[in-house]
Amino acid sequence: MLDTAIEAAKEAGEILKSYFETSLEKRVKDDKSIVTEADEKAEARIIEIIKTKYPDHGFLGEESGKQNAGAEYTWVIDPLDGTNNFVNGIPIFGTSIGLVKNNTPILGVIYNPVTDTMFVAERGKGAFWNGHSIHVSEQHEDTAMIAIDTSSKPADKELVKKCFVRSTEYVKIVRYLGSAVLGLGYLARGGTEGYINIGTNPWDYAAGSIIVLEAGGTITDFQGKPWDFSKNYFVASNGVIHAKLLELLKSVL
Repeated sequence: MLDTAIEAAKEAGEILKSYFETSLEKRVKDDKSIVTEADEKAEARIIEIIKTKYPDHGFLGEESGKQNAGAEYTWVIDPLDGTNNFVNGIPIFGTSIGLVKNNTPILGVIYNPVTDTMFVAERGKGAFWNGHSIHVSEQHEDTAMIAIDTSSKPADKELVKKCFVRSTEYVKIVRYLGSAVLGLGYLARGGTEGYINIGTNPWDYAAGSIIVLEAGGTITDFQGKPWDFSKNYFVASNGVIHAKLLELLKSVL
């Protein structure tokens, strides 16, 4: 199944590259997020490839919604995470394909076609970046960089503002990348030390969560309790700075 996901991600990536830095028509959805022809074509191709080999599996896609709900295996797909970056010519975006079994992520692939960067993981088999085994960093808060991503809800955006104001009391650097999938990928690779997810959708973290965990990372809810896939408010880290991130959140909630 991993090979199929990699194939689908690469083909979606080729579609995205063909549109990147071109004159691209965009539409605003009801939730004020942007969708483009690139998103729709990439998602359709991903589903087409996977369905050919696994016709009984379910799908949850950002653009196409649910298909075959109730299936034991569900592919959770974001064809283009970081659409605002994409349409403005900023190469911080990626395709995310996660496989969930009975509400537990078991496989993930994240691909940035511009940098040809691919993160992959299968439960119990470790995490990899461009074919190399990866592990979260061991840096402490005095040198730590974290990323934050959020939904479009006003309350969630307000929480992000509060986190940014207080963050340097707990870690060295904070970034808003505009791509949740890459935020999780960079954490798994050891490029950053933490990631705070504030209300994003399942397709934003289905792949990244398993990649972080297989890279030795830690994920909890905002209170430090065990995390599961249904919770879209969570903290991911290298483990070393996790307590600091929970303190940050406690200070702003």
